[in-house]
Amino acid sequence: MAAITVFALFSTRRQEEIVRIQWRNLDHEGKRVLVRDMKHPGEKIGNDVWVDIPEQAFRVIDAMPRKNERIFPYSTDAVSAAFTRAGKLLGIDDLNFHDLRHEGVSRLFEMGWSIPRVAAVSGHRSWQSPELGSKRREASN
Repeated sequence: MAAITVFALFSTRRQEEIVRIQWRNLDHEGKRVLVRDMKHPGEKIGNDVWVDIPEQAFRVIDAMPRKNERIFPYSTDAVSAAFTRAGKLLGIDDLNFHDLRHEGVSRLFEMGWSIPRVAAVSGHRSWQSPELGSKRREASN
């Protein structure tokens, strides 16, 4: 759970995307990964997108054993259940796995990254995305 949480936070990937990433879709040299069927309002299937992986998230990938075709060989149900249990154990209420994506995008802006660079990590096609715009404003306040 710790590896997936850190990876989610720094990569801004959704839970469903994380558990689908395969070793063969990793571009080690370019520090990027092909996210297959990335969530998009108009294109659910075949929306395969290369996204950059920040160094902190890439270190998590490098630490994962290559025992499966998937980098994180878990089901979304298992990840969700473990995340919920961890939150309860730590006394954290009202925290969802998807909140890590929002926090990750905000963190990249807080680090001074530009909108195009953040979009290359998050996979947002439009720099005018409401999520990118609001996170950028929050980070600058």
